[in-house]
Amino acid sequence: MIKKIALVLVVCFLLLGTATTYWFNQQLNQPLKLDTARLLEITPGRSFISLLNQLEQEGVIQSSLPTRIWLRLTGDEGIIRTGEYQLEAPITLAQLYKKLQLGEVVTYRVTLVEGSTFSEMRQTLAKAEKLISTTADWSEAKIMASLAMPEQAAEGWFFPDTYTYSKGMQDLDLMRQANTRMQSLLAEVWESRIEGLPYKTPYDVLIMASIVERETGAPQEREDIAGVFVRRLQKGMRLQTDPTVIYGMDKNYQGKITRRNLREPTPWNTYTIYGLPLTPIALPGEAALRASVNPAEGDALYFVARGDGTHKFSATLAEHNQAVKKYQLKRREDYRSWPAPTSEQESKND
Repeated sequence: MIKKIALVLVVCFLLLGTATTYWFNQQLNQPLKLDTARLLEITPGRSFISLLNQLEQEGVIQSSLPTRIWLRLTGDEGIIRTGEYQLEAPITLAQLYKKLQLGEVVTYRVTLVEGSTFSEMRQTLAKAEKLISTTADWSEAKIMASLAMPEQAAEGWFFPDTYTYSKGMQDLDLMRQANTRMQSLLAEVWESRIEGLPYKTPYDVLIMASIVERETGAPQEREDIAGVFVRRLQKGMRLQTDPTVIYGMDKNYQGKITRRNLREPTPWNTYTIYGLPLTPIALPGEAALRASVNPAEGDALYFVARGDGTHKFSATLAEHNQAVKKYQLKRREDYRSWPAPTSEQESKND
């Protein structure tokens, strides 16, 4: 008789436990009452219990009691991660809790453009939504020191790409990511270089790649442009590339280069100096880096813009002068430095 009673009690407890578990699951998996999507911010130190109370007061959940009981019974401490979370229907309380535990925060994106300068990169980061600007009043030297690159000029050392971040991240965090990626890629590219190139260090490649980046309108011409500059260096010729002059002019550049500007000596004016300029002149992308260590073969030593985004390459100065007369001295109304966008690109811009 006692055994039967005990068995009945065990069965009852099992049924009660099953029913209780089912009831709790029902409560936890009820859809939240959301009229519109909202941004939920979890500040440091906030608990899930505190959030439950808030959601109950706002009418998003009917009662926080079942969940609080469940947490106590299971020994769950209700630890959640700080940050911003997108809260939108349909979502249950259980799904929300999992999201908060995993830290599935709202993310933002910022793009560092190929060919932009370090100064322009800083302006881009300063305008990035919800990115904390800690370096606004920092000098270039202080930024590079914080990246363990003291005494190194900042220009060129940040890989241009689209970066993802969440609220609370600092601009220096993204700079560090971009700098680490550039150092890694530059090391890889340096090891893949062909023989006979006029570079002494990986930094020379970074400088060359920045020039190639700024000179290239049509992507398919990167190797050809790199080939021209490499051959000019090998022959002891000046590079004579306008983007380096513009970079050296800094804020004095107003959209036009004069003959006087070409004669003004700066550490970047490749019309007055031999070899590479003092530093990179922009942030080069991966394609420009790879083109710089694997330039196209050929005999071209000159090139001039055609006005459609591409260039006319010439092996002799006489051929080059004829190309200049054809494409530069009589510019068409539709002259452009970059190729016209394709229909697909235009639709993306729209």
